[in-house]
Amino acid sequence: QLQLKESGGGLVQPGGSLRLSCVASGRDFSEYALRWSRQAPGKHLEQVALITRNGAANYADFVKGRATISRDNAKNTVYLHLNSLKSEDTGMYLCYAFRPGTRYDVWGQGTQVTVSS
Repeated sequence: QLQLKESGGGLVQPGGSLRLSCVASGRDFSEYALRWSRQAPGKHLEQVALITRNGAANYADFVKGRATISRDNAKNTVYLHLNSLKSEDTGMYLCYAFRPGTRYDVWGQGTQVTVSS
């Protein structure tokens, strides 16, 4: 079973960019699909981006064209690049890993992103 730890959040001005990282410890990282979600105050958890075991990516409409999810299996890491940040991108960004066809899944504790001038 994996354990996940996110980093890279912080305070950024509108229009700025960030790169979030999620490092996994454990085995078989390449067998997991990975997702970034976010939780804004008073809002439901939203899926931001997903990357499959084969590297195929898909994005929520609200970040399309502004986000890139990628993975480096050699480093057991998944990244989320966010550009042209808006105040509504503020929230706790959480990494989630799941192994398709099994019950194995795990959440990280999150990294806070605050977009404000």
